[in-house]
Amino acid sequence: MFTGIIEARGRVVSAEATDSGRRVRIQHPGQGRLQEVRAGDSIAVNGVCLTACVAETGSFDADLSDTTLELTTLGGLEVGNDVNLEPALRVGEPLGGHLVSGHVDAVGTIASLEPEGDCCRMEVEAPPEVHRYLVPRGSVCVDGISLTVTGVGAGRFGVTLVPHTRAVSLAGDYRAGRRVNLEVDMLARYLERLLEERSET
Repeated sequence: MFTGIIEARGRVVSAEATDSGRRVRIQHPGQGRLQEVRAGDSIAVNGVCLTACVAETGSFDADLSDTTLELTTLGGLEVGNDVNLEPALRVGEPLGGHLVSGHVDAVGTIASLEPEGDCCRMEVEAPPEVHRYLVPRGSVCVDGISLTVTGVGAGRFGVTLVPHTRAVSLAGDYRAGRRVNLEVDMLARYLERLLEERSET
């Protein structure tokens, strides 16, 4: 389980094909909770929950299955690419964003970015399986970043990127046309299921 609060940016330093997908090595600053990462730990990489199969000071390796490569943006990762990193939430740690599972629901596309003072308003095109769960002032996870939905339109939604988010995450590199991993608020899914069961009784 994660919170959508990015710990640091990492960088892909190697990527090799395996029998079941790819193995990547990601370098990181080794600060905060990342310095405590051990083999077997879960780490969200651009919002995708991965398991560190090897962990060393300042880096870790993770295996990406063919399914992960197909259904997320991680299939396009290349050596030199930066990624958002967040170690798994531990009991007793503050929940700064919202509950994030690290299971990407779909890939969206950045439609536009417009300055708003020191901030930036971003609109993202979202497929129906994500769009249906979005509501103004609700939560959404974009590349592992917990964001508040500021508006919902036809096939897209808006969020505001504050200066801190742009400084510590990939959000500072975003451009129109970029593909991003999307995860909806899991509470919305549970609520939908509960309402479905009630309508069936």
